[in-house]
Amino acid sequence: MPAPRSNVRRGLTAVAALPLLALAATACGYGSQAKDDSRANVSATGKKLSSDTVRIGYFPNLTHATALVGIQEGTIQKELGGTRVESTTFNAGPSEIEALNAGSIDIGFIGPSPSINGYTKSQGKGLRIISGSASGGVKLVVNPDRIKTLDDVKGKRIATPQLGNTQDVAFLNWISQKGWKVDSQSGKGDVSVVRSDNKVTPDAYRSGDVDGAWVPEPTASKLVSEGAEVLLDEKDLWPDKKFVITNIIVSQKFLDAHPDVVEAVLKGSVATNKWINADSDRAKTSANKALERLSGKPLPQEILDPAWESIEITDDPLAETLRTQAGHSVASGLLKEPDLRGIYDLGPLNKILQAEGLPEAADAGLGVK
Repeated sequence: MPAPRSNVRRGLTAVAALPLLALAATACGYGSQAKDDSRANVSATGKKLSSDTVRIGYFPNLTHATALVGIQEGTIQKELGGTRVESTTFNAGPSEIEALNAGSIDIGFIGPSPSINGYTKSQGKGLRIISGSASGGVKLVVNPDRIKTLDDVKGKRIATPQLGNTQDVAFLNWISQKGWKVDSQSGKGDVSVVRSDNKVTPDAYRSGDVDGAWVPEPTASKLVSEGAEVLLDEKDLWPDKKFVITNIIVSQKFLDAHPDVVEAVLKGSVATNKWINADSDRAKTSANKALERLSGKPLPQEILDPAWESIEITDDPLAETLRTQAGHSVASGLLKEPDLRGIYDLGPLNKILQAEGLPEAADAGLGVK
């Protein structure tokens, strides 16, 4: 049953009122509370590395499939031997960055916007991006009765997850490319950009409060299951149809103290991604089992299948696209020109990729010296 319009509007207003820094979240943010995930499929056995434990943070979302599957199947734990994985799930990027800064987690799966914000706020001392994890999985979906062409988006109300988040910036940039004007802070202009939590957006769509949404998976497929249609897949706007949606970051302090543990986690990530890409159907089932364990219910097949298909799992951090995304944030007035030199440390990843006979990942000139 659709939510009352008044309730939906209150939800949208509450989201819109939050400060930018609190909202610069990763692609699929659903709030800001962390949740302990103490279950381990595989016990820590074998030789312990330089740390007793490694604390890994991630989101219970398909764009974090590497973490979902790697922890569910024990692939990451296997590489760590006697060093135990302690995992925590988050619902928004800022809370994960806060946990990393506070030392509550050591390694995190997270989107480009909070990675950039966390790096610049710490003046390059807080974190490093050490690998990619996922590309794509973002779509503009619309009410086909109200919007039939891209030009029809002008004058309509389109939801994005959060002010200043990755999808919000992408939509603002697309609007600018169309030659339309929108105030980036208020969202008012030739298009009304409605900042709406992904949990609220389906109700807002059903009630008619928004005409569409520029959102990540599985929210996009959820809206399609309720009658929306895909008007644009964001990957079609990028060279080679690839852009970073999820990175792996590490606390600089932890990287300096425990490089062997970081390398083992990366070995587990590379092994997980290899398995996901080799057996997509089994990996999809595993990811959905992890979602059921974490959220209490799995995704319905009609949402899971198209959402999974639109996400590419990759070790490549697609660094050039992160540089471009930062430029879009600056152009939109949501970010001052950042100095991103040193944000990447791909040495450990490239060591692993080389040993596997795989191409090394590039850092777009933004790597440590």
